[in-house]
Amino acid sequence: MILEIAILNVHDGQQAAYEDAFRQAELIIMASPGYISHELQHSIENPTRYVLLVTWESVTAHEVGFRQSAAYQGWKRLLHGFYESFSVEHYQVVR
Repeated sequence: MILEIAILNVHDGQQAAYEDAFRQAELIIMASPGYISHELQHSIENPTRYVLLVTWESVTAHEVGFRQSAAYQGWKRLLHGFYESFSVEHYQVVR
């Protein structure tokens, strides 16, 4: 099991629209093989920043199963226009 952490910087003034679009997009990711759970959190100090935490069965489930799927194109279409910038990393439990 791995944790994907995506730091998402949304264009200023687009937060409400982004959250609405995410409600649609989360249905896409939830249907992906290897998906376990997710949370979208909004920064208190930086109102344009979000953190998306997604638990996957493996990095391959995310990088290949989801990101190389046709469903990912729908995810991108719904969300990627909102991003000023974003970064994604994968983490595993140490203990």
